[in-house]
Formats: sequence, C-alpha cells, structure tokens
Amino acid sequence: MKKSRWKTVLAMISLALVAGVSLYATAYRASGCLPLSEDAALLAGRLRFINGSLSAPTESDKKAPTEVSEKHKVKKPLADTPTQSSESAERPQNYNHTGASYPVVETSVTNGTETYENINIRNTTDFPLDPEALLSAKLPFDIKDNHSVQVLIYHTHTCESYLPEDTGEYYEDFYPRSTDPDQGVMSVGEKLVDTLREKGIGAVHDSTLHDYPSYEGSYARSWDTISNYAEKYPDIKITIDLHRDSMTAQDGTKYKPTFTYNGQKAAQIMIMTGYDTSGDFPFWDENLIFAMQLQKKCEDMYPGMTRPLNFGEYVYNMNFNNGSLLIEVGTDANTPEEACRTGEYLANALSSLLQNK
Repeated sequence: MKKSRWKTVLAMISLALVAGVSLYATAYRASGCLPLSEDAALLAGRLRFINGSLSAPTESDKKAPTEVSEKHKVKKPLADTPTQSSESAERPQNYNHTGASYPVVETSVTNGTETYENINIRNTTDFPLDPEALLSAKLPFDIKDNHSVQVLIYHTHTCESYLPEDTGEYYEDFYPRSTDPDQGVMSVGEKLVDTLREKGIGAVHDSTLHDYPSYEGSYARSWDTISNYAEKYPDIKITIDLHRDSMTAQDGTKYKPTFTYNGQKAAQIMIMTGYDTSGDFPFWDENLIFAMQLQKKCEDMYPGMTRPLNFGEYVYNMNFNNGSLLIEVGTDANTPEEACRTGEYLANALSSLLQNK
C-alpha cells in the first residue's frame, strides 16, 4: 500500500510539472496577445495581458512600484512591464510559415462606457467625467512658435511590429516583434515626427530598443530616455509613448481595428490616460484634458479614427509631465502601411490642436 501511494504521489507531481511548463510556454508564445473567452469582452477592452497574467488587471497591477526621482520631483516607474520572458527573441518576419493559421477580422471598436458628441470614452475609474468641461478647458501647456523641439515620440516597447501583408490570415508561428524599424511602431513614430515637422511643430523621435534583448524593465529604461531628452531639449512639453495593441479571441481569431478615410484604410488608435489619487501622479487631470481634446480633434478630422479613450487607474510613464500620453496604433494584425497612414493622420490632428486650427 505504501509503495503504491508513493507511486501515485510521484505521478501527480510529474503531471503538475508538465502542466506548469506547458502553461509557461503558452504565456510566452502569447507575447502580448490576449486570448479572451468572448469577442464582446475583447472589443470592450475589459481584459488585457498585464504583468504576465492573461486576466483582468488586479489592484496591484494598476500601479508600478516606484522610487523618487529628485531631478523631476515625480515618481519613477520601475518594473511595470509584463515579464513573460526575461529575454525577447529576434525572429525573421518573412519566412515559410508552418502550422495553423487563423482568420483576421476587421472591426471598428466604438463601444465605450459613455459617449459625448462624436467621441467614445471608456472610463474604468470612479471619477465622473465632464467631457464638455474637459473639451473647453485650456491646454495645460503652450507650444512656442519657434521650431524648438517640444514634442518627443518614443516607444517603451520598441520592437512591437505588424503583420507584413494583408492576406486575411494570421499564422500561429508569426512572431509580432522585430528590431527592423520598417516593420513596427518605429516606422509609425518616424512618420508622425516627419509630419509634425512639416507642420511647423518641433519634434524628435527616439528609437532606442527599450524592450530588446530584455523585455523586463522596459518602462524604467524608457523613463531614463525621456529624462535625457528633457535635459537636451528643455522646451519639450509633450511626450507620447507609441505602442501597438493585440486583440485575440479564444479560438485564435485576430482582430484588426481599422477605419477608412478618402478611400484608404488605416489603423484605429486608442489614446490612454491615467488616474491616480495617491499623490504620485499629481497632474493626471491635466493629461486628461490633453487626451480628451486630442480624441475630439482626431474624430473631427478623421471620423472613426479612434477607439474609445481609455481612462483608467494606471501610471506607466505618464507622470513625467502634464503632456504625457500612451497611444496604441492598431494591433499586430494591422499592416505597417495602415499604421503609418494613421501616424500621418495623428500628426495632422495633433498639430491642428496645438496650433488652434
């Protein structure tokens, strides 16, 4: 009997180890993809891949551990990056795919928690929004008409990339991360900055690989990058962290949020702005004004361009100054062409807002 019991226990331990390895491999392969149990939850954005967990965010996920930065008198984010792997592998984007493929479904994400005129908002906080007041408020910063660098575009997750071609399929072995600047968010940032400069807005684009080779600690590294630019260009008023999102159904179906303008397809964006009452993020309300007015300007100029404005209890690097936003451009099922077209539209909307046009 005793030997039989020990054999049973050992067998159970072995099964548990195998299951654990399998679960880790699944989470790693996800790399920012989010399997959801229902499409409605996905489109509403109620769940995300946060801190390595394929679930809804918990209270502890909403804010990163922080340390005081005396130079900027604000709180510096430390390890609020998903840690599915301490190393981010590099894989070629163009190769012969093997294994399963999944359909890519185009969608327009518009279902927030509230609407005002032509904009949608997703408010997951207990703070009651007054869109009319926010839209009529003065921007918390002034842009000088002297061509000095006043806008910084950077990428905490610099290697986030897009599907190379619009074939209607997403391959299981496709890896949506690349150091190739033409394949991902770096190309969008470059297009955005080039267009801002054409519009007379002084801007700079940083392409530091904050998430390669190590993904963990990306936000701490990108904070240092912002700080260095602020020292070099003291007129910087706006810092935008440009990302791309991922939306995946439980059956593997990929969603690409798009809109059409003048007959051309482009990727929808999601503007994110944070909320905090602890004192670590003293000007969240000023960022909210900026976010709300940029959301409205985008929709006025390019109807359908935005997903609901995402206002939630998080900080990331948006506590750097009162002109800090995080913007997701499309998902890994969009193409670089669609995303770069959006980068141009975003620059047009931003310059129009800043120049009161």
